[in-house]
Amino acid sequence: MAQAMDLAGWQPRLDELARRHAVPGASLAVLADGEVGALATGVLHKGTGVEATTDSLFQLGSITKVYTATVLLRLVDQRLASIDTPVVELLPVFRVADPEVSRRVTLRHLLCHTSGINGDFFHDTGRGDDCLARYVQACANLAQSHPLAATFSYCNTGYVILGRIIEALTGMVWDQALAEHLVAPLGLAHTWTLPEDVLRFRAAMGHVSGSPGQEPQPAPSWSEMRSIGPANQVCATAADLVAFARLHLDNGVGPDGTRVLAASSVAEMQRPQVDLPNPYPMAHHWGLGWALSDWSGRRVYGHDGDTIGQSAFLRVVPDAGVAVALLTNSDRTAAFSQEVFAELLGVLCDLDVPAPLQPPANPPQVDLHRHVGVYERVGMRMKASLRDGDLLLHVTPTGPLAELLPTFDAKLIPLSDTLLLGRPPIATRWLSYVFYTLPDGGAYLHDGARATPKVTESVSSAG
Repeated sequence: MAQAMDLAGWQPRLDELARRHAVPGASLAVLADGEVGALATGVLHKGTGVEATTDSLFQLGSITKVYTATVLLRLVDQRLASIDTPVVELLPVFRVADPEVSRRVTLRHLLCHTSGINGDFFHDTGRGDDCLARYVQACANLAQSHPLAATFSYCNTGYVILGRIIEALTGMVWDQALAEHLVAPLGLAHTWTLPEDVLRFRAAMGHVSGSPGQEPQPAPSWSEMRSIGPANQVCATAADLVAFARLHLDNGVGPDGTRVLAASSVAEMQRPQVDLPNPYPMAHHWGLGWALSDWSGRRVYGHDGDTIGQSAFLRVVPDAGVAVALLTNSDRTAAFSQEVFAELLGVLCDLDVPAPLQPPANPPQVDLHRHVGVYERVGMRMKASLRDGDLLLHVTPTGPLAELLPTFDAKLIPLSDTLLLGRPPIATRWLSYVFYTLPDGGAYLHDGARATPKVTESVSSAG
């Protein structure tokens, strides 16, 4: 079980870490020994100076996916579908560009990100209640980033499709189904999805960094399009987030003793479904919704989330009964969250959080020529070229992502012939890049949890 900790006494440390990492505001909640403690620091908006409090709502970003997965598994418990049901049986209008994928892709493929459907299809279909239905129709020409079930590639698109399946099974819009099937049974009074609901509370504004060395400033907009909701649009307090995590720690039983989710479904969500080619950013395996890791021989599961200038983190240590949620209103929080989790989980669980990868003083000499080429998926184009023996990566966001993410160059430093590290200009730590080949011979670059196929074998070497 968890060791005792005076969380209130940790307030000065949270304040210090937020100041040192230039995080405008943060909210922290800890579930340990069956009790929840919460802290907050900083401001919700640098332009207004409104104080961040423990009852402030932050955007959870992609942690939303675990909520969507939980609702879907509850419907599976009710025998409305199975996780191996083909999508087209539940959504007859569903199509993607590959007819075989259209016919065979299942809920399991979508839940554990192995469908191969291009995952960053940020398509705005308006604010109406039909936005998910229209989004799914717009997927008809969406190509594959990899063959079905061939590897893992993080897929926002898949979770929007799952949200639409929830609508089809319940007869409700996704927001309402989430509220009735999960939020209400857990008594989550500070968990919402629509801006008109969020704005009835203290709400965090995102902050973005324009260039290296610049402190984050208020973002130009508050949220993304409603159509991407099932993938990233839950807003909540940190305390509500650990209360949600508690459902999974308690084997699907809610706070009043009501069974919300079958114990078998809880176990299946936490069972490794697929290995990650690049396990270093977050997880070794993926379950149904959850990112799953092994830290010093102990199971840890959780999820991260990023929206427009907001970042959220959840880690659960089941053998200690501990869940820690950290919500922030900054887009540069990797180093901040690393320190928070390392210190808290060290005290609470006697658990060593893995340190981020660092480049060696003397990198190995490896053949980098085979990695040269252009790698492209929906939303991202990356060109790897050689200059003076170094591998340089030129990264260009495309489509709607081009309005949210900057173009940048990074020199990649090898740790092995397939694992390289790079540090984009505004990153707060080194990022890992894995070059690998699928059984069909296709060459891929795995970064940011996404598999990107090589589309051109060579490019002109730089300078």
